[in-house]
Amino acid sequence: MGHDHSHDTSGKNLKLAFFLNLGFTILEFIGGIYVNSVAIVSDAVHDLGDSLSLGTSWYLDKKSKQESSSTFSFGYRRFSLLGALINSLVLIGGSIYVIYEAVGRLFEPEHSDADGMIIFAIIGVAVNGYAAYKLSGGKTMNEKVVSWHLLEDVLGWVAVLVVAIILKFEDIHYLDPALSLLITMYILWNVVKRLKETLFIFLQGVPKEIDLEEIKRRLLKIDKVDSMHHTHVWSLEGEHHVFTAHIKLKYITEFREILAAKRAVKDILKEYSFEHYTIETELDNETCELTHD
Repeated sequence: MGHDHSHDTSGKNLKLAFFLNLGFTILEFIGGIYVNSVAIVSDAVHDLGDSLSLGTSWYLDKKSKQESSSTFSFGYRRFSLLGALINSLVLIGGSIYVIYEAVGRLFEPEHSDADGMIIFAIIGVAVNGYAAYKLSGGKTMNEKVVSWHLLEDVLGWVAVLVVAIILKFEDIHYLDPALSLLITMYILWNVVKRLKETLFIFLQGVPKEIDLEEIKRRLLKIDKVDSMHHTHVWSLEGEHHVFTAHIKLKYITEFREILAAKRAVKDILKEYSFEHYTIETELDNETCELTHD
C-alpha cells in the first residue's frame, strides 16, 4: 500500500478566506444600500452564499484530514470533494441571481454614488484578491472551486471600480449592471467546467494526469507477468489517487519469483505517487473468482 504523507495548508487558507469573506459581506450589505449600487448589493447576497460555502468547505476540509475508520476505510478525503460540489452549486445559484438583478437594472436604471462605489471597490479588490491569492496554489478540487469563488469576487469588484470611475465623469446608469452581467456569465462558464470535473471524480473516472494504458504496458513488460485484469484507477478528491489490479504470473517455479515480480510492480507504481495501491497476484493455473467471462 502506498502513502503520500505530504502536509498542506488548505485548512488554514479556507479558514482565512471564510472570515475575510464573512466580514466583508456584512460591510457590503451596509455599503451597497448606502451608495444605491445594485452591483454591490447583488455581490453582497452572492458573498453571503460564498461565506456559507466557505464555512462548509473549511469544515469538510478538516473532516477530510481524519484517519480512516471502520465506517470510511479510505478515510475522509472525499469529504473535501463534497465541499467542492456544494461550492459549485451555490456559486451557480448566486450567479443566476446576480444575472437576474443585473437584467432588471438594465430595464430600470438608477443613479449610484460613484465615490462610495470606488471606496468599496478598492476594499473589495484588496480583500478578495488576498484571499484568492492564498488559495490559488491549492491542489484539491475543493480549493480550486473556492478559488473561483474568490476570483469571481475580485473580477466583480474590478468591474465595479471601472464603472464607478466612469460614472464620476459620465452618468451612464446601465454600465453598472452591464459589466456585472458580463463578469458573472464568464465566471459561471468556468464554474460549470469545474462542476463537470467534480462530478467526474465523484463518478470515479480515471484522473486525467494518469495514463492507465501506459501503466498497463509497463507492468506487462515485467518478467513473469503474463496478463492483467480488474485494473482500476480513481481519485479520492482530485489529488490523491488509488490503483488496484489483478496480475497473472507465468512460469513460476519458486516463491522468490513471486516476490521479485511484486517488487517490480511496486517500484513502477511508486513513480505515480498513488495514495493507495493494491495488487493481487495469481498463478497461471489459477482462475480468478471475480472474472465472469
